[in-house]
Amino acid sequence: MPIARPTGRIHEAAWTSGIRELTEPWKGALGCLGVAVFFAMTIGIISWQALEQPPEEWMLRGQASGMLWDRRRGALLLRVLPMGRPLVSITVGSVPASEPPPPRNRCWQDGMEFCYSWEEEAELRISLQPTPAPGTECYSVRWTPLRPDVMLKDCFSMANVSWYGGASLCAQRWPLNSAESPEQPFVSGDFSKNPTGYGPVLERYFLGSTGVTVTVAPDVPLVLSLESHWHFCLGGAGGPLHYVLCISPDITTAHRHVGTQLAGPARALPDTTLLWSPIWQYDGPVGSAAKIKRGLRSLARRLKRHRMQEGVLALGEHGTAALATMDHVPAERRKRHGAPHAWDPAMIFPLRLSITLSPYTSIAAPLFLHLLRDGETGYWLSLQPRYGGCSIPLLTTWKGQLCARLNITNEAALSWYLSRARGLRHKLGATYVIFEGAEGNAFLEQAMSPPAELAGDQYAEMLAAALVTLGNATVISVGARSSHLPLFVQMSPLHSDWSHAGLKGLIPSALHYSLLGYNFFIPDTVGGSLAGDTPGDPELYVRWLQIVTFLPVMVFGTPPWLCCDSWVLNLTRQCIQRHRDFVVPLIIKYSKEWLSTGYPIFRPAWWLSPTDPAAFTVEDEFLIGDEVLVAPITEKGQTWRDIYLPGEGCRWRDTNSARVFDGGTVLRNYSVSLEEVPVFVKTS
Repeated sequence: MPIARPTGRIHEAAWTSGIRELTEPWKGALGCLGVAVFFAMTIGIISWQALEQPPEEWMLRGQASGMLWDRRRGALLLRVLPMGRPLVSITVGSVPASEPPPPRNRCWQDGMEFCYSWEEEAELRISLQPTPAPGTECYSVRWTPLRPDVMLKDCFSMANVSWYGGASLCAQRWPLNSAESPEQPFVSGDFSKNPTGYGPVLERYFLGSTGVTVTVAPDVPLVLSLESHWHFCLGGAGGPLHYVLCISPDITTAHRHVGTQLAGPARALPDTTLLWSPIWQYDGPVGSAAKIKRGLRSLARRLKRHRMQEGVLALGEHGTAALATMDHVPAERRKRHGAPHAWDPAMIFPLRLSITLSPYTSIAAPLFLHLLRDGETGYWLSLQPRYGGCSIPLLTTWKGQLCARLNITNEAALSWYLSRARGLRHKLGATYVIFEGAEGNAFLEQAMSPPAELAGDQYAEMLAAALVTLGNATVISVGARSSHLPLFVQMSPLHSDWSHAGLKGLIPSALHYSLLGYNFFIPDTVGGSLAGDTPGDPELYVRWLQIVTFLPVMVFGTPPWLCCDSWVLNLTRQCIQRHRDFVVPLIIKYSKEWLSTGYPIFRPAWWLSPTDPAAFTVEDEFLIGDEVLVAPITEKGQTWRDIYLPGEGCRWRDTNSARVFDGGTVLRNYSVSLEEVPVFVKTS
């Protein structure tokens, strides 16, 4: 049988297998090519975003400055035009970083405004504002949350910017860069209740060394945090966040154009006769009215014996209440019949008397119990029931007692309180009335939402406005949107030590108060009123005395004869005389300037050197007006210090040695004895 020969035809199975083997490498090659193209496109897009797209995009331009968006950090930038010098960086912590700006302007048809919204998160609106003064430009920044759980928060960088203003602190710093404070409501407070909180003098105003100001709208529920040498953050407290950014050529110009208008132009002076009178706080026997009466007479005699008989004797709240129970006999009846058991202001003449009141009443007080029995709870701040029934007084503590606080929104209660203050002042023959405990928000202290009329610091504002009706011889313990009122402000108690909570905080506090418009403040007592590490330290007493000599009012808690040797008593007399002859006329002179311009009376070194970075951190010197520089010692055991003389082109004469130095320089290791305080007078 013959052998069959191959016909050349490929078997179908073999053909299919061959085709499959032929196409498999091409499929792999095409797949690899697709992956390569995908990666190339991805890398190209990333490269385009990183290299082609600028990291900063303009959002809104003014004439002298512009607002940009920094895509890398998620931050608003304010820069000067045309060079682009950075002024401030604001990190935005209220919107997601996943959506990469620059946002597209949704109100592009208006060249004066920029609008954008992050869907379901927040809406941003930036607009140019009318120019408050030549050379100053302002932007309104308004954030609106689009969901109730969105917490708005803008953080202002401290890199290359020194910041001032805002709130007073327990350990006051100048500038605020080295301060630390947890996030909390921006409301005045009492350091004895909350040492880490904010103090009694604050304004919604921050001033940067680059010539930037930040002013927060008064109707915004605000929270603030300070993170040392990093940033400070403003938060909307669950609602909108609205503030105004202004830029000026330098920090002094910025404050002149913006900061001086915090409370408007209608400013008035308190009773300036208090400036001439040292205050002697009564720290004698307490208890019965008879004991207090004898103690006041004894203190008056001691002051007369030591030739310091002029001034004011200050009676605390407890002593005021006790003395008020003593029989009072009118002057004409005292002359005819005599009244050995009555209080007579002539007993301390020529000294005058100041009394102390507060808006608190003990829950054990007869008046409180009487009103409570009669259902008159409207006199006190109260909790309103949800479903009807009687309101319940909101209880808090004051000087260790459980108390209720006056409801100043009740006209009858406020009228009764003011009438009582007038009556006590007349009955005791007091020249001055000090009102303590006006700071703080009793509702927020107990984590409750306050009524709308008492939100934020409106309690302090309303009480300050009401106290003006008592006259300009009134002292209050808080300052919040009230710098224009004719009131003295009592400075917070300081520790009797050398820390920033003690002596080192005295000058920063004075600069802070004056910058915010509260020039007429009463500093804490010489030596500090809170116990420190070295009680009764003569050196601390002397250095403290030297500083308050150049402040508005000199206050003594511990008389010099109880603290130190006789030479300190002589030094005290000299300082009181220097305060009257040299300092008070200066304050009177610059108070007239404050009335017309709003410029602070006590000024930082940068006031005369607004572009010198060395001036921004000087916290142990201050100017009185433009013509006197005070540079005291604030370090224990030190008899020398470096002194910065501001004002390039100025000449300064040392009042101790008559030597003259150039402004814009630093005197290194300048010798200062314990009896001296360096004071320089500008000569040109």
